[in-house]
Amino acid sequence: MSFLRPRKSWLGLLLGSAAFISAAAVQAAEPVLQTEQSDVVTLKPYSPHTILVEDAVYTHNKDGRVDVVDADRGVLLGMVQAAYNANMVMTPDASRFYVGETTWERGNRGARNDLLAEYDAQTLKITADEKLPSRALVTPKRNNMAISADGGHVYVYQMSPANAVEVVDTKEHKVSQTVEIPGCALTYAWGNSGFSSLCADGTLTNVSLGADGKASVTHSAPFFEPDKDGIFEQSPSVAKDGQTYFISYSGKVYPTTLSANSTVQAPWSLQEGAGIKPASDASAPFEVTWRPGGWQMSALHKDTHELYVLMHRGTFWTHKDAGTEVWVYNTDTHKRIRRMPLKVASTMVGVTQDAAPLMFTADEDSGNFFISDARTGKLLRTMKGLGTSLIFTVAPGEG
Repeated sequence: MSFLRPRKSWLGLLLGSAAFISAAAVQAAEPVLQTEQSDVVTLKPYSPHTILVEDAVYTHNKDGRVDVVDADRGVLLGMVQAAYNANMVMTPDASRFYVGETTWERGNRGARNDLLAEYDAQTLKITADEKLPSRALVTPKRNNMAISADGGHVYVYQMSPANAVEVVDTKEHKVSQTVEIPGCALTYAWGNSGFSSLCADGTLTNVSLGADGKASVTHSAPFFEPDKDGIFEQSPSVAKDGQTYFISYSGKVYPTTLSANSTVQAPWSLQEGAGIKPASDASAPFEVTWRPGGWQMSALHKDTHELYVLMHRGTFWTHKDAGTEVWVYNTDTHKRIRRMPLKVASTMVGVTQDAAPLMFTADEDSGNFFISDARTGKLLRTMKGLGTSLIFTVAPGEG
């Protein structure tokens, strides 16, 4: 037996289908997009906790960068390009910073350009772009480049065709002279017109820049044995008074006042300052004990005379190993005053220079950036994945 569907039901189906098709058509309609509005943000003047972070991006170096970070909030404020093993320094008033970088005309080939870019710290605009004769194209270290106490000179270490330092006049935006430093490397600024370099024979070369454009050079007596107990090139230094703490691989600290006639005091031991016996040098390389290590492995808080050092347990040739703890020393008493274990081992440590300082460490694998209370070691905030190869920090007032 068959049944006929009432006409009303067929009509309802037709109306329902029409409504569905109409709704689908409305739903598929392209949205009306608002016109994009571009804007330019000017950063506030830097606080003591506005810092620069060097990210070398080792996996693709030409994309290196300098990050501007608000450490109070753990916020990335901006960034600038810092191509291929770049270096950076900040002016004493934190109004400008300089990036030494290298590019090639056709990306990975062609004419090479070694550059010193000057950035306005608040707008992040380039205000000068000086071409250099050369720069040392090596893994970034703080002392590949330095700035004078008054910000009037930037010193750029180079190795081509020989070891030398390019002196850049930041007011005239030009290289004022090239000073050869045979057998020596790096640059540690002191005063408004002087720098020193570490030498392969265990001495210091001291360079004074004269008003006549000529440089006078002196040499210190040997104070360390390079083949037995080398010096960390990243040892902390203050341009204003030349105060420097050269730290050796075994943990000796050489208090030094850099000048035209640099003076080096008798060394003291990081281990002895912590109540244990001094570590061995290369003559007994397999002794396992607490040793300094990392990349930017030390930092100085100037006003309180506190030296922060990354420490780990290892043999003599583990000077590049990440630190599992930060040991803090009073540089007047030579005693350890704090010991701060790290949740994640770090190859870098940095501190701000104010009365409530922050401490910075990083995870080499994840690129996480850790911001801690420098007085207690308490972790305050984590910036996840800030970078690929976080090398060192620069905070206002360090020089």
